[in-house]
Amino acid sequence: MDHGLVKRLRQEVGDRLAQQRRLDAASGLPPMSGEDERQFARAIIGQVLEEFARGEITSGRRPPNAEEEEALAAGVHAALFGVGRLQPLLEDPEIENIDINGCDRVFIGYADGREEMGEPVAESDEELVELIQILAAYSGLSSRPFDTANPQLDLRLPDGSRLSAVMDVTVRPALSIRRARLGKVFLADLVGNGTFSQELARFFRAAVRARKNIMIAGATNAGKTTLLRAVANEIPSNERLITVERALELGLDAFPELHPNCVAFEQRLPNSEGQGAISMAELVRRSLRMNPSRVIVGEVLGDEIVTMLNAMTQGNDGSLSTIHANSSVEVFNRVATYAIQSQERLPVEATHMLIAGAIDFVVFIEKRNDYASGGRLRRFVSSVREVTGVDGRVLSSEVFALAPGGAAVPAAPIACAAELAEHGYDPSAAGAW
Repeated sequence: MDHGLVKRLRQEVGDRLAQQRRLDAASGLPPMSGEDERQFARAIIGQVLEEFARGEITSGRRPPNAEEEEALAAGVHAALFGVGRLQPLLEDPEIENIDINGCDRVFIGYADGREEMGEPVAESDEELVELIQILAAYSGLSSRPFDTANPQLDLRLPDGSRLSAVMDVTVRPALSIRRARLGKVFLADLVGNGTFSQELARFFRAAVRARKNIMIAGATNAGKTTLLRAVANEIPSNERLITVERALELGLDAFPELHPNCVAFEQRLPNSEGQGAISMAELVRRSLRMNPSRVIVGEVLGDEIVTMLNAMTQGNDGSLSTIHANSSVEVFNRVATYAIQSQERLPVEATHMLIAGAIDFVVFIEKRNDYASGGRLRRFVSSVREVTGVDGRVLSSEVFALAPGGAAVPAAPIACAAELAEHGYDPSAAGAW
């Protein structure tokens, strides 16, 4: 495909779309919905391609045949509403990660652990930056700048994948895309792929129904968000959920059959004048005024931790969140570090008291290359730790620990076992589901 031609046609179609938006606004008409705009764009693409074909014939050149025209139409539509030449990579169900170090240095990671070099995704680094800017303008709840003044970007792509991009602080623009291969995921799916056992799945189900506060920890790309989705899908459909994220990723509101009453909050960055920013901590505080049954914080990375812990101790039991950590026990130090850096500047002792009163369980998920099966990447829950109290520091018990066979198994009595039993968890029923 002639990508230069696709770019030129996309510009023409985009200009006509923008003109129609201005005409609608001047006439007092409501803006088109996303789907209506896509349908309208398809009609404009057809017109532009027809005009292009007539121009080629007039100039004595061969017009595109039906197959070429269809490919051009798909390319223009992907450039407008998708991710351009990245689209085929995002449509491949086996691709898990895409790392791009400049337009022609594309590294693809597959679900089975393979790493391969891919084709260029743009003709130049400038075109790559332009593609990212288009995505930043139309993905998420508000437009996000990506330029020399704002060289960092995090956003959720239309398919649910997470994109992180930087420019100017690197020699060439770079971005990483982490694919959300499992959109609607349940505990049974993760049991099926070996992430954890049926025993642990029954524990998760009971803990959610008993409204226990759960923090999921792990390294980057360990599968924290996927596990959180699966656990959250055990929440009864009649509960009101509010999710708070830096960039929309969880997508629980995308499945109204599971969560009909779900509101997704997304952090807003400041505009070019430095105004209009709404932080994660502010959103967590706002969520508490929106009558939530549970608050789900997509990823704790800073000063929102104190607000979130306070929310967990003020009647919003059953809340969930994720955090980066190297082990289940290290989570408490990580939370304390964030709390010390927060606006409240909580001392360590006060933070540990807050943690002990807020968090019921810490779940640690990790990834390893399983060389016994050819180096295939494996994700699995290796530890579940129950918070049992505080004595200058958080006291905890590892109730599930990694066994030699590579699975987390019961390792200590659960202090709240009676509560979990009321919601169907029976440790002796090893084969039940």
